[in-house]
Amino acid sequence: MSSRGTLLAALMLCLGLLVGCGSGSNDGGSAETADNAATEVPARVIVETAEAGFDAAEVFREASPGVVTIRSVFGGAGAAEGSGFVLNTDGEIVTNAHVVTEESGGGREAAEEVFVEFSDRNVLPAEILGFDPFADVALLKVEPDGFALHPLKLGDDRDLVVGQPVAAIGSPFGEQQSLSVGVVSATERSVRSLTQFQIEGAIQTDASINPGNSGGPLLDAGARVIGINQQIETSSGANDGVGFAVPISSIKRSIAQIEEDGSAEYAYIGVSSQALYPQLAEKLKLDTTYGGLLSTVVPGGPGERAGLRGGDQSLRFQAGEYRTGGDVILRVDGHKVVGPADLSRLISEHEPGDEVTLTVLRDGQKERIDVTLGRRPDSVGGG
Repeated sequence: MSSRGTLLAALMLCLGLLVGCGSGSNDGGSAETADNAATEVPARVIVETAEAGFDAAEVFREASPGVVTIRSVFGGAGAAEGSGFVLNTDGEIVTNAHVVTEESGGGREAAEEVFVEFSDRNVLPAEILGFDPFADVALLKVEPDGFALHPLKLGDDRDLVVGQPVAAIGSPFGEQQSLSVGVVSATERSVRSLTQFQIEGAIQTDASINPGNSGGPLLDAGARVIGINQQIETSSGANDGVGFAVPISSIKRSIAQIEEDGSAEYAYIGVSSQALYPQLAEKLKLDTTYGGLLSTVVPGGPGERAGLRGGDQSLRFQAGEYRTGGDVILRVDGHKVVGPADLSRLISEHEPGDEVTLTVLRDGQKERIDVTLGRRPDSVGGG
């Protein structure tokens, strides 16, 4: 697993607060009043979190039979270990691509052998059906004949909120069926993939993720998979409380393409950009407070063919370095480009060959530019 290993989950507690009510008078009141006060039922006020029903033990009970340990053999000697989960009763298993592949000779090569160990201690050989290095997702297959498989339910990452409790199950440091809990620390993060491109929409969590957790599920309160733990931000090599998971929406996209073609393709525009913000826009005298400053346009790429212009000047402002003088992309098919990952995310929602319409600010004027998207290459300078 990389220096940023994987991710996980979280536990939230309900707080019950009893507030008693009673009545009385300065002279102590009548005996009847005192009796009524003594038998009166106190009002009960309950303060709850948004996920009051989160039960980590129940999440583990439901999901752990479907979580597996994966061992990969490279070159007859080298080995790696990670985690994964059962996708369906056909024997398909989901994990991170980096658990079952390695960078070798300038390309990413699949492991020579892969073995999957289930919670009941059965170990089966697995076939690698395909992998997606852009999302760090791999799809494996075991022969399920004679074995009872426990597929996990797939959730939805689109409505995740910061503070929502989550749980992670995997094999950190080889310790199988380990549970850790936490919360969603942030959404819409950009993290490293196995290529020069970023994984967009990643989930950040403070659930403990360590080497060996890679590929294991990040689960919501309903024991549904909302992501797979992929990497950690660390200065020590172990969990420092900042982990990241590939979102289930990206995983579903990868799986669908791998099942069909054995690989995954992504749309490509061939530019790099920096997010504009109000003070920077004012400094640049731009008539907008949002957008993506085009810093570079890849020669020969779709963006250059459509006439997009990158920056040709440098600016240091508020402790940041910016490439200025190029186009500012305001919208993609009407959708605003606001955050640093918005342009990449909006492009990745398309397929190679699709045409998108960009609203661009150029020389103080807004223009509409149509771009036919290409196929994302494995690596590219500046894009």
